Amino acid sequence: MPIYAYKCGSCGHAKDVLQKIADAPLTDCPACGKPTFSKQLTAAGFQLKGSGWYATDFKGSSGATSAPAAAPAGADTPAAAPAASTESAAAPTPSAAGGCATGCACH
Repeated sequence: MPIYAYKCGSCGHAKDVLQKIADAPLTDCPACGKPTFSKQLTAAGFQLKGSGWYATDFKGSSGATSAPAAAPAGADTPAAAPAASTESAAAPTPSAAGGCATGCACH
């Protein structure tokens, strides 16, 4: 649930209120009782929970990293070859696309 900042236009009383998004905004000031209590425009707040993202993602000495494990050297070579051949077959040539195929700048 978001926390909204409210301030009274009459007495200046300010208060942070935990409300659901669907809840109606407060209008009556809890200090003076006048209907001049309104929401303030504030920076969005957030709360980090848990042991901390930096403890597991960026500490080099702990051994835990956020980068995926490296694949064996031969494992990525066959996978890259079919992708390259698929790209060249899928890309239309200038003559197939109706161009002049002379190396001009119209393509």
